[in-house]
Amino acid sequence: MADALPPNATIGIIGGGQLGRMLAVAAAQLGYCTVVLEPQEDCPTSQVANHQIVAAYDDEAGLAQLCKISDVITYEFENVPLTSAAYVEAHGALYPPARALEVAQDRITEKTFLQSAGVPTAEFTAVDGLDDLQAALARFDGRGVLKTRRFGYDGKGQHVFASGAGDDVSAVFDTLQSSANGAGLILESLVPFQSEFSIIAARSKSGEVRSYTPAANTHADGILRRSIVPATGLTESQLADAARHADAVLTALDYVGVIGIEFFAVGDGVIANEIAPRVHNTGHWTAEACDCGQFEQHIRAIAGLPLGSTELLSHRWEMDNLLGSEIDQVPELLQQAGSTVTLYGKQDAKPGRKMGHVTRRIST
Repeated sequence: MADALPPNATIGIIGGGQLGRMLAVAAAQLGYCTVVLEPQEDCPTSQVANHQIVAAYDDEAGLAQLCKISDVITYEFENVPLTSAAYVEAHGALYPPARALEVAQDRITEKTFLQSAGVPTAEFTAVDGLDDLQAALARFDGRGVLKTRRFGYDGKGQHVFASGAGDDVSAVFDTLQSSANGAGLILESLVPFQSEFSIIAARSKSGEVRSYTPAANTHADGILRRSIVPATGLTESQLADAARHADAVLTALDYVGVIGIEFFAVGDGVIANEIAPRVHNTGHWTAEACDCGQFEQHIRAIAGLPLGSTELLSHRWEMDNLLGSEIDQVPELLQQAGSTVTLYGKQDAKPGRKMGHVTRRIST
């Protein structure tokens, strides 16, 4: 392809966590060099990248160096400062686009965008004061999920109101408002879903879209524990709707790269929960289950290469996150037939911290 990055070109990565690490490995497999911008020295990505720029994500000198070194730049997390994304777009090539970050960083903006693209979401309303919250809860029959508009992840920065639960509404509001750093809150209606699932999809520079098989996801304390592929219990109509919605999101954003979109199965339809403009935790299984995993797919897309196959190589797969001290199970996991262990190079096995994952091929 005429616009494809040549071998030995350099891909810049903003963010030095495990997703950046796996992107760097995939880039190396395709013959590319990588440089990571990350303030923490000896981060997971720096252990496999060719070079690290030790600088804050909003450090202009560091960003300037990243743009100078890199032929194309991407990011591994969605909370990259928008000013930094704008700088990179002005001085280099950034994929996915900064617009995707702008949408994903604010839950009000995100849900408004999804609805404008024809993608259904839960009902929602902005909450800027206690009166707003009380009025919204009355509208939603006392049920809803109160969240910070920005920076929440793994179940943090939210509270579920259930009818008759006896919550101290004022205390909940004060707690979340204090953690919102002035960004405000959002109340979403409580969705009576049958299951949670996600689609990992990719879009190339030419506009080609390829989606992976939807995965059913199980969370505990807001943290993903297991993904199972293919997701069961979904109708053909729900699968088609989810794929169509993913295509609509990618097209509306003029997206390039891999995206993760989380859905709820509700009745006969689906509702989008959130989008993540990056490679996604619920897609780790793709590395073993498909000819082209999500990390290689992302590199292909941003490098201008043809997208790879997203078809499953065998019928059923599952992926478990390894949290905290569960990393001690690795010797036993390595003895399991059909299992592949991937570790992230992190030093401290803190409770709840993602240390790695294991993917299993399930015989049927």
